[in-house]
Amino acid sequence: MIRSLNKLQPWAVALVRMVLGLAMLLAGWDKIIPAGTGLHRAHPLAGIESFCHFVAGLGLPFWLGYVSIATEFVGGACVLAGLLTRFWSFLIVGNLLVALWKVDLRHGYRGSEYALALLVMALLLVTSGSGALALDRRLGLA
Repeated sequence: MIRSLNKLQPWAVALVRMVLGLAMLLAGWDKIIPAGTGLHRAHPLAGIESFCHFVAGLGLPFWLGYVSIATEFVGGACVLAGLLTRFWSFLIVGNLLVALWKVDLRHGYRGSEYALALLVMALLLVTSGSGALALDRRLGLA
């Protein structure tokens, strides 16, 4: 039975990778185009600027907002596809640690459990790689 389960491990890691990638991609998208604003904005980057101001309001440098959005959106897309999975997962770990520290932990465990779950998923990918069906494997990067 253990051998059978071990054979499924790359597929389980791939599922974790795809779920994390999609979650991060959507989180980044929500920062670029916030919900309820639609695509018809006066300024196409207003969502990005608004998030950067939010980050600055947390006492962090304004430019870290751009880094966070790139990590979530571009990193999420790359993790979803399995491209440079360990690199992007490492950046996602950092992004989520800052989110937990500056935003979520003040709300207790209930307010931070989603970010904690994503953090653990990203840590799994940093340590185990991309799993099955990943571009990393096709390109010889795994």
